[in-house]
Amino acid sequence: MLDIAEELSGWVEQGRDFAVATVVAVGGSAPRQPGAALAVDREGTVIGSVSGGCVEGAVYELCERALDDGASVREQFGHSDDDAFAVGLTCGGVIDILVTPVRADDPARPVFAAALGAAARGEAVALARITDGPAELLGRPLLVRPDGPHDGGLGGQPELDGTATAEARALLGTGRTGPVTIGAAGSRCGRPITLLVESSVPPPRMIVFGAIDFAAALVRAGKFLGYHITLCDARPVFATKARFPDADELVVDWPHRYLARTAVDARTVLCVLTHDPKFDVPLLALALRLPVAYVGAMGSRRTHLERNDRLREAGLTDKELTALHSPIGLDLGARTPEETALSIAAEIVADLRGGSGVPLKGAHTPIHHEAGPSADQVITSVA
Repeated sequence: MLDIAEELSGWVEQGRDFAVATVVAVGGSAPRQPGAALAVDREGTVIGSVSGGCVEGAVYELCERALDDGASVREQFGHSDDDAFAVGLTCGGVIDILVTPVRADDPARPVFAAALGAAARGEAVALARITDGPAELLGRPLLVRPDGPHDGGLGGQPELDGTATAEARALLGTGRTGPVTIGAAGSRCGRPITLLVESSVPPPRMIVFGAIDFAAALVRAGKFLGYHITLCDARPVFATKARFPDADELVVDWPHRYLARTAVDARTVLCVLTHDPKFDVPLLALALRLPVAYVGAMGSRRTHLERNDRLREAGLTDKELTALHSPIGLDLGARTPEETALSIAAEIVADLRGGSGVPLKGAHTPIHHEAGPSADQVITSVA
């Protein structure tokens, strides 16, 4: 639900009734992951997607029914061996969908409205809903922020709300969305219930150092991937809005000095495109000791070896140097700035998601990887 928060928040402000279908569990090669959502309003307007098209028609009908009767429902969709074009997933996977109506007469509507509004504003917030448990509790919302009290409730049981709040806050702290199973009374024992916790956190940062033509292309690629982009260069004549219109922030400062004073976290990506020792060495000496997701540096293989020698002289160990992606990017045979930006973006995605970077054709690696430690993105910042 929170992945389409901006549009749904607008619907709330307009007073629209709507129903939201959310992927709550997947199996096999499913096209969308838990948290993916599709919404339908009274006029039949549709936003979002839960399957990339495979079961959207059937889910649309479930949303219409939920709008009429006001009840949440959970349904499973999977591959049909008899007819691959029937309601099912032709990719062979299975998805479970929770459909929740959000109507004007729903006492929980203010909780949904607050969660959607916070997510739309880019605030850190988690929404927990019961996806498997007593029918009367299905879809009940609990709004959790990084600190402070929760809003809403899962059925009038303080112990259950307290345990759910703690679990949701733990997932929110890592920026993750996923299922959580707890006891119906809030303990770890007794009849289990399952929650889906959706986390919405501010966009991760990509800081690009070096105001060159390759950087302009990388800024565009980073925006496409959903990063908040900062472009930093010590030369004011190059770091201009006219040259980098897609950057969210332009900083004129020595790169290492700026990095030392700005906030980064385990989701932050640092791309060093300056390939000039007077900028690179002090910058990378700092960057490689920060708890960030990715550090990459542009340059030839010869430049890379010479730069590593300088970094060792600056006190970095061989272990610290292994975190450096240099020469930056995957081997795509890139020539143009746009192709180079694509190779860098591809390496960042592969590194964060645990991909190999090899072609899927002929390979025996999974198409979808489980999020590894580097992708469990915490929102605690360090300056």
